[in-house]
Amino acid sequence: MTQTTIVEDRTLFSAIQNFFAGIITFLRLMSRNRVGFIGFLVVIGFVLLALIGPYFVELDLKTNVAEIYQPPSLKHPLGTDHQGRDVWAQIVHGGKDILYVAFLAGILSTLIAVTFGALAALVGGFVDSVVTTLTDIVLTIPQFPLLAVLAAFVRLNSLTLLAVLLALLSWPTLLRAVRSQVLSLKERDYVEAAVALDMGLRHIIFAEVLPNMMSYIIISFTLAMTGAVYAQVGLIFLGLVPMSGQNWAVMIQLAWVRGAIFFKDSIYYIMSPVLAIAFFQLALVSMTRSLEEVFNPRLRAGV
Repeated sequence: MTQTTIVEDRTLFSAIQNFFAGIITFLRLMSRNRVGFIGFLVVIGFVLLALIGPYFVELDLKTNVAEIYQPPSLKHPLGTDHQGRDVWAQIVHGGKDILYVAFLAGILSTLIAVTFGALAALVGGFVDSVVTTLTDIVLTIPQFPLLAVLAAFVRLNSLTLLAVLLALLSWPTLLRAVRSQVLSLKERDYVEAAVALDMGLRHIIFAEVLPNMMSYIIISFTLAMTGAVYAQVGLIFLGLVPMSGQNWAVMIQLAWVRGAIFFKDSIYYIMSPVLAIAFFQLALVSMTRSLEEVFNPRLRAGV
């Protein structure tokens, strides 16, 4: 074994060791807030349910008239729907689309807001005027009615297209907040030193300013995800987005149009997707408590 191979092996081992040490530190910081840590575990549970669950739970969409609106049992843990299909299987298979749109819309809207908000605050002048004017214009437009109008002209049959559209309408509030934060941070000594050393705008934004705003950015990202979930569910429920695939919003919409509300035994079918969405949203919001512990150095001074 050559000296180079030994060095490479040690480097790889050190990287793996640092990776697991980082995970342990992250979990320890997350666990400092009990409510936030429970929310984090629930979010992880929903992600695993959506990504891995379908491999273990079979989705049978065949109509079974003999088992319409059956109560929960060992065979059907959450009962059955208006066609006698297992509700639990639909819950397991129905989370992937919801989570995908929420995550992608949250990421895109946060990137837009953080990049252009920081750029406007640091550059100032004409760039700041253009960005803030455009932000004010978008803020005055009611988002959901605009989505309803756009749905009449744009066929939102792609989850990616829907996520991009939601992101393009949900960045202004965060952008204004980021701009205000950066205007305060740009007066700090370390930012002024980076400007004096001419270290470049990209370095100043992504190496000096944004790391000191990570707590706020991460929390805003999770809140953007919750907004994307509500918008997606609302559009599907109103029939403004084609019902493709199987997700929780489609379950709610079908329960409404099939008149499930008029059957006393349909409560499990109606409430299952509603509670799945509610618990996921609650877990996201609760998780922000622990995320603040992770990304806010002042709160982890005792770690």
